[in-house]
Amino acid sequence: MVERLSWKKLVWELLFFYLPWIALGWIFGYMPWFLLVATWIQLVWHFHNLLKMSNWLWKERSLTPPSGSGSWEPLFNGIYRLQQRNRRRRKELATLIRRFRNGAESLPDAVVVFRSEGNIVWCNKLAQHLLGFRWPDDAGQPISNLLRSPDFVRYLSKQSFETPLEITSPFNYDRTLELRIMHYTEGEYLMVVRDVSQVKQLEGMRRNFFANVSHELRTPMTVLQGYLEMSKDPDMLVGPMWDKAHGVMTEQLTRMNSLVEQLLTLSKIEAAPNIELEETIDVPAMLDVLEKEAISLSGGKEQLFSFEVDKSLKVLGDEDQLRSAISNLVYNAVKHTPPDAEVKVRWYLTSAGPRLEVTDQGQGIEPQHIHRLTERFYRVDKARSRETGGSGLGLAIVKHALSHHDSHLEIESEVGVGSTFAFTLPQRLIANAA
Repeated sequence: MVERLSWKKLVWELLFFYLPWIALGWIFGYMPWFLLVATWIQLVWHFHNLLKMSNWLWKERSLTPPSGSGSWEPLFNGIYRLQQRNRRRRKELATLIRRFRNGAESLPDAVVVFRSEGNIVWCNKLAQHLLGFRWPDDAGQPISNLLRSPDFVRYLSKQSFETPLEITSPFNYDRTLELRIMHYTEGEYLMVVRDVSQVKQLEGMRRNFFANVSHELRTPMTVLQGYLEMSKDPDMLVGPMWDKAHGVMTEQLTRMNSLVEQLLTLSKIEAAPNIELEETIDVPAMLDVLEKEAISLSGGKEQLFSFEVDKSLKVLGDEDQLRSAISNLVYNAVKHTPPDAEVKVRWYLTSAGPRLEVTDQGQGIEPQHIHRLTERFYRVDKARSRETGGSGLGLAIVKHALSHHDSHLEIESEVGVGSTFAFTLPQRLIANAA
């Protein structure tokens, strides 16, 4: 190991170098000339080592220092050690930066780092997707020039970031973004952007759900309350009036009971997201019972029923949920099919798996309504739905029940012709195959 350079070592080195020249000058009597020659040799040697160090630092790419002697050897080795230390620190710093960026890229939120004056330092890929930033093209650009929402500009100018800010996405006005800004390092801020559109949508659905339930229950409760108030006076409910009141109250109680039962069914299905699909379900026997119930529900409408059922096709799943889904589809077809029209039900095996199709010859559904039919309490014709006793929950139950069986509801409809509601179960749920 080379010792560190010190003033004592320099003095001894110069002393050992000049002693022979002083001895020669004393012997031959030309002391000044011998000292001058020795000094020139010393200068040439130092200039030579300076050139070697300069070439090593600026021209050569070798990490190994040049060979040196005397006072230059500790200098070369000292610079070499400093280079190694700097390389290690740069490598550690690069590793930390890479870890930070990899961590920021794996976050489910958009991340932007910008300086206090607003210039962008860095952003992840999700920020490029949500906000339209381009990296590294937008490095150093003022963030207010790229995100030009007036609310954001005011929020940024206030320099008060205790509460988050919600703005509309610059690319999709149906999406809502939540921005949170916090101090990152000295003179820099970290902005986290999250897409909260789904959360807002769920909050809206929850509000609509409670509003719709309250509205659906208010009407029958108002009717019952009215007749109960009338019953205080015995003379008000006599003869035919009592028969009418009794029929209306029974009808409204049946409607409330049906609504509560469907709410409980929907709640039960949603509360069990993970179910074991191991129960063997005899769908042909289920459809045989539903055919008789459909004929009874039809009453005097003289509807035609066609049930084409593969008697050997049984499946695995949850019987209660699948019964709720199939019965809702069949009952809806009966309710929306006019007299002397046909209701057709098919249960058969396809290359994709077991498939159920329920076709009616009703009024049909306009295209703008189809994608919303599975929403709770959504009705195409509210007046007609109340006439048929519909609550707007049937297809929501179908949707959730089918999702638990890895399937989804398919709807095809043509106005004035009719509609077809269908679903296909995975092949792995065929009972025979299992």
